[in-house]
Amino acid sequence: MLAQTPPMGWNSWNTFGWQINEELIKGTADIWSDLGLLDAGYNYLVIDDCWSEKERDANGLLVPDKYKFPNGIKSVSDYVHSKGLKFGMYSCCGSMTCGGHPSSFEHEFSDAKQFAEWGVDYLKYDYCYKPYGIPGHLLYKRMSLALRNTGRDILFSACSWGSDETDKWARESGTHMYRSTGDIQDNWESVKNLFLSQEHKASLQGPGCYNDIDMLVVGMHGKGNVALGGCSDEEYRTHFSMWSIFGSPLMIGCDIRNMDEVTKEILTNKEVIAVNQDIEGRGAFSMNQWNNPNVKMYARMMHDGSIAIGMFNLGENKGEASIEFWDLGIPVASGYGLKLRDLWAHEDMGVYKEHYRCELEPHCCKMLRGYLVKD
Repeated sequence: MLAQTPPMGWNSWNTFGWQINEELIKGTADIWSDLGLLDAGYNYLVIDDCWSEKERDANGLLVPDKYKFPNGIKSVSDYVHSKGLKFGMYSCCGSMTCGGHPSSFEHEFSDAKQFAEWGVDYLKYDYCYKPYGIPGHLLYKRMSLALRNTGRDILFSACSWGSDETDKWARESGTHMYRSTGDIQDNWESVKNLFLSQEHKASLQGPGCYNDIDMLVVGMHGKGNVALGGCSDEEYRTHFSMWSIFGSPLMIGCDIRNMDEVTKEILTNKEVIAVNQDIEGRGAFSMNQWNNPNVKMYARMMHDGSIAIGMFNLGENKGEASIEFWDLGIPVASGYGLKLRDLWAHEDMGVYKEHYRCELEPHCCKMLRGYLVKD
């Protein structure tokens, strides 16, 4: 089953935009395993927009850009596969891609066949130049059927930006993940606003189809295609924790060839990733902070009976986060407490009863995992 858990990988767009080529993709694949990314669960290497020529060939087929990919896409796909990775590509449901290249509207079945022949394992499908008179769900159903009938397993990533109430039809249309937001930018305000936009959608997902809050900007540090200001390492840590507790796909957007040790530590934190990748894929639920609206707290039921907890200070001042265990379904009369573990410090914190409280610096977070223990 594809997308049993949220897909994980890397996409070229956030850093490189249209400046992609065969050398970049192969160089990224070369260093992937050495950085511990494959071991951490990242396995999709995805080329985004602007990989093709501006026109189809005489037979109506897509043509790779002869300067960017002189050896063709199949050669690149084979190379990526040789590194133990899966290979992803990009197209669009409209008449052109966002970058003005040929798109798959009215070419769904022939394009899907071509992608399969190239060894594609993942298709990101954008929403630019969508014909106004055709419902979005119908266009995604077309490509979903086309992909499912190629004879190859191809993960279908719908990038419809939440338009036309995507969350109401994405699963039934055969997608494996669906964008419910506009494009992310590499700054705190963008990260915060995308996170807040998902509060009422945190449970609209599960195995086979996951809500995508957009690709990660962790480690970009103000460099690249969507870099508008950058974030601090603490803000990147909070960003990664937010996406993890909400069960969003984790698609790296920085240049992994040049990432520093802090970025690597954030992106390969297996304890936080385990929350994101829990096999039951349950949504997070909110625990309102009654005295500070800038402090947000969410919990997520894990398959082993534990509870993952994310605590986030979105404000500009230090704030207290207070979890009342009653809100987690643990009444005092039950006699149970929680043995808490800090997932960023990788430390056991001891057993707490009735509640847990801490102070959070601005834009910082706590990621905990609680295990029930009896008095």
